[in-house]
Formats: sequence, C-alpha cells, structure tokens
Amino acid sequence: GVTRLLLTRIPFFKEVIVSSFACESCSWSNTEIQSAGRIQEQGVRYTLTVTSRQDMNREVVKTDCATARIPELDFEIPAFTQKGVLTTIEGLIDRAVAGLEQDQPIRKAKDEEVAAKIEEFIGKLKQLKEVPSPFTFIIDDPSGNSFVENPHAPQKDDALLVTRYRRTPQQAAMLGLEQDEAAADSAEDLRNEVLQFNTNCPECNAPANTNMKLVQIPHFKEVIIMATNCDSCGHRTNEVKSGGAIEPQGTRITLRITDPSDMTRDILKSETCSVEIPELEFELGMGALGGKFTTLEGLLKDIRDLVERNPFTLGDSSAPGKAEKLQEFVGKLQEIIEGKTKAHFIMDDPAGNSYLQNVYAPEEDPELSVERYERTFEQNEDLGLNDMKTEGYEAEGAPGR
Repeated sequence: GVTRLLLTRIPFFKEVIVSSFACESCSWSNTEIQSAGRIQEQGVRYTLTVTSRQDMNREVVKTDCATARIPELDFEIPAFTQKGVLTTIEGLIDRAVAGLEQDQPIRKAKDEEVAAKIEEFIGKLKQLKEVPSPFTFIIDDPSGNSFVENPHAPQKDDALLVTRYRRTPQQAAMLGLEQDEAAADSAEDLRNEVLQFNTNCPECNAPANTNMKLVQIPHFKEVIIMATNCDSCGHRTNEVKSGGAIEPQGTRITLRITDPSDMTRDILKSETCSVEIPELEFELGMGALGGKFTTLEGLLKDIRDLVERNPFTLGDSSAPGKAEKLQEFVGKLQEIIEGKTKAHFIMDDPAGNSYLQNVYAPEEDPELSVERYERTFEQNEDLGLNDMKTEGYEAEGAPGR
C-alpha cells in the first residue's frame, strides 16, 4: 500500500501531521493524526453532554496521549492505546466497537462467558449512537492539543465545558517533559535588565531568541513580558505573565464602550481571564489567546482573527448557514472596533491578575466598574489553590523525619 503524509497547520492545534494509508489489493484504508507542534502549557479537559444525534456529528481531534471516557457505561479509551485521529464522536465509538469485535472469534473459542459480556457491551455502544438518553463524553488531554467542536461558535456552548489545568508531575513525565530547576534572578535585577534566552520559532522551528522583561504597570502591579522574534521567517509573538501572586479575591471588570477613544485603553488579559461581550452573546473562555498586554482594539482584533480561523466553521465540516452567521458576527465586532456600536466589555479573572486602564486615574472612571468577589470552590480548584498549603507544613513534616 501507499502511505501519504501531510504537514499542515490547524488553528487551535498548532501543526499536525495527517497520514493516510490505502491498499489497492484489499481496499483497506486508515487515517491518523499526530501533533507536530509544541505541547501546550496546560492540559485540557472537554466535557460534553450528548443529547441528540447532531451531537454525535461534532468534530473531534483526539491525540494519542488523550483519554476518552463515557462514565455512564464505565467505558474508557486509555492514553497511548490509539493513534491520534481527526473524526467525530460517532467515529470514535465506531473505532472502539471495531477494536472490540476484532478478537471476538478467538474469545468465543477460548472463553464464551467473557465473549458474551463483551458482546453485550458492544451492543450498548452501538445503541449509544442512537442517543436513547443523554450521556457524558469526556476527553482529557494533558498535552492540551485535543479539541471538541463547538457548533454554536462564536457563542458559548452550554453543553460543552472546557477546563484547562496544570499537569501533575506524573502527567509531565508521561509526556517526556522535564522541569527546569534553574535559579531565578532577584526581582531588582529583572527590573533593570532584559533577559534573553535561546528557543525555537513556533512557526518554522528555526533557532530564535526570546526576550523577557519585568514591567511595572501604573496603578496596578508588575508583569513579565516575553517576546520572540524569528529572523528566518519573520514571525513575532508576545506573551504576558503575572509577576505577582494570585490575589485574595477574583476581579470582574466591566467597561461600557461609548467612544472610539476607548479602543486605545491599555489592557492586560491574564491566562486565567475570560472575556464576554453580552451584546454579541460572545464569551471567550479562560486560557484562550493566552496572556496579552495590548490595547482594547488589539484584543478585539485578536478575537476577530481567532473566530475567523476556526476550522470547524469553514470548509467541508461547516453546517449550512454557519458561514453567514460567522460573517454577521465578525461584522458586528468590526462595528464595535470602529466605534460605531456601543457595547459592554467584561473581563472576569478569578486570579485577579487582569487590568483595564482607567483613563481618569487616579479619579474614578464613570464608564469602568471593578468588582471583587470571593472565588468558588471550583475556581480555586482550577487555580490549584485547594491543595496548596503555605503555612504550618514544616511542623507536620518534622515528626516523620
């Protein structure tokens, strides 16, 4: 047979290698997908409540290190037991059924009881494709490179919950990652120096340099800005990290956009911050676009580019009318960017590390409101605070030494 390889770049998943095998003798064919990009900074977990046949047709990117589960059947596809694949939820179930049916003749000859139980389970999986009752479909990927389609994009999908989390040491070891133990310089040195270290370009993988600087934002706090410039392909990227600790309370910032001059306001969006525009019924989840230090206009343009590059809203995988719906949304967003439409811009950051410039500082801004709130247990869990103990741990560890 012949195996064809294609290196392509899909938005949200960095670069991927799509391989396709076909045999002319028996007409057998197979397709696989492998991530050719970098492992993401955080793992991702998609939890989908499947309620209809339409949900079975959702596009799914499942890498080889991802785990797929259906709790209602106690069914699980462990990591590294299947190759990465670009398919649908129904396609994943069909692959699982085919894998279980493959060795059934041998099982029936050796142990009829086990074969009968597996046959019963295969029947449950096949019945699941008709969605007789709602069930939960979960993909957990420590590498952060898996994806489940949101057919309602750019609006929020109430049936789909996306959770990003920090990898455990065991998950990092499974992915072959090593933790850096280099000692950090003092904060005073960082304020007066631009640090530079070697890295590779995320686009062409050529050697490049990343610059890092500690910057004090007026009326806010310190942040770390990192910028990478590639001399080979000209690609540029920048990212912002909070230079301080997680705040005791979360922050919800609401700006009423009333004038084109609002587009020039400085904005710091941390990795834990979600963005909402109620007039467009749009919500950008935490983790998307990463950390950014830019203007309001720059962030809105990044959101526009992110929506336009969504692979599941264009091409063969798009549903009828989805392209028109997407263009309508982009048009409304462009009107807000140009100052033709008034709207509310909301930033919700449980870590309290996001910032929107008050142009009247130190006086109050009549169009800007900042609300501080107590985090929920789930938000503390996402930030890793529930299991973190910073006081009294020395006393507990002393008797066991």
